Amino acid sequence: MALPTVLIVEDDVDLRQTLADSLEASGFAAAQAADATDALERLKHFAYDAMVIDLHLPDANGMEVLCDAIVRYPQIRAVVITGFGEVADAVTAMKRGAVDFLTKPFELSQLTRVLKNSLTAQVAAEPQVEAIPERRFNFDHIIGRDTTMQRLFSTLELVAPMNSTVLIQGETGTGKELIARTIHNNSPRADQRFVAFNAAAIPEGLAEAELFGHVKGAFTGAVASRTGRFELAHRGTLFIDEVASMSLPLQAKLLRALQEREVERVGESRSVKLDIRVVAATNCDLRTLVKNGTFREDLFYRLNVIPVILPPLRSRREDIPLLAQHFARKSCRENSVALKPINQEALRIMMSYDWPGNVRQFENTIEHAIAMSLTAAEIGPEALPEEILTPAGVGSVLQPMNIPDEGINFTSVVSDLERDLIMKCLEKTGGNKRQAARLLNLSRTTFIDKLQRLNVASV
Repeated sequence: MALPTVLIVEDDVDLRQTLADSLEASGFAAAQAADATDALERLKHFAYDAMVIDLHLPDANGMEVLCDAIVRYPQIRAVVITGFGEVADAVTAMKRGAVDFLTKPFELSQLTRVLKNSLTAQVAAEPQVEAIPERRFNFDHIIGRDTTMQRLFSTLELVAPMNSTVLIQGETGTGKELIARTIHNNSPRADQRFVAFNAAAIPEGLAEAELFGHVKGAFTGAVASRTGRFELAHRGTLFIDEVASMSLPLQAKLLRALQEREVERVGESRSVKLDIRVVAATNCDLRTLVKNGTFREDLFYRLNVIPVILPPLRSRREDIPLLAQHFARKSCRENSVALKPINQEALRIMMSYDWPGNVRQFENTIEHAIAMSLTAAEIGPEALPEEILTPAGVGSVLQPMNIPDEGINFTSVVSDLERDLIMKCLEKTGGNKRQAARLLNLSRTTFIDKLQRLNVASV
């Protein structure tokens, strides 16, 4: 069983090391941060079980770090250490989610006892935190505190009130339609229609009629006239998803509609003028398609007036705890079940997974976990889907390899495997050897020996 993890945030190097040594001797895996900046950076990438924090740090108030930690990880057990005469601050910290405070000087055994008791105590509910407003982390239900997402929110706030065409690019499952709806909902057109058209979901022969409309008898099966998506979106917003899947002839007609802001129904020569905003989306690199001749260059530039790039979930792992809380609340509300806390080990597993299906896959995973933990006190690793617990990439290093006729150098192959695993763990923990050793279930001494034997430098 993995050791409980604790982050010690203390600027006094001697005290910090003493606390780390004492807690490690008592069965914890301890990480250290000398200031608020270091602590906040570590909290972005790892779900610690507990935290010991001095409220007076050289670069910020420790209360900010405490609030950030508890907003990010409601299950973290935080203990505040404070000097004599600062008890009022410590009481405030407890109101904001800390489980206890110790006044300096204190017995090391007392800290160990407080931490162990708090970790074994059952948490009845998420702490009520006076923390950073959630508005800072979302924009119409788009959740994210990662710097990339914060820049995205700033872009959306600037772009939404305009009429400019927007091209949203991102992998499948990153939320492109949600972004398009957000742009519409925050625009002067919000009280008009938002019309979606998925170019990949409609057969090529019907796509033109769906997009531009048709008159009765325009083609076989056209038993009545039909208004197209362009006309339906008049005075509102038309969202064209998977625009890269359009045929070249349809691309030409789309280009004309964007240039002239008018359309002709199939089977009719009369043009209809439109007041419309277009937002397009793709999971392809359109520049590459332009070079390959499968996407019109003039249409690309007509669509790419304001580009919006959505990052994959794997590149913003610090958002995973916040997303987990958001989707857990949503799923519990929709299914009328009591909200349960997500424990730190489950969060650590989710933060280490690459999420090829991005936010869509993540939301489904949380819903699965809620369903699998109806009788449990909290959501743990056992409630997660098997694909999350044993991702393909983890086992790939041990999959059968082709053995050449001349054989292999066994020692060299094993050493390469060891080096690769160690480097991946060091990268994951930001160079923290204690945490890397814990991920590999090695003692710190054994881990250091392997570093020296394999001539591996920490990242």
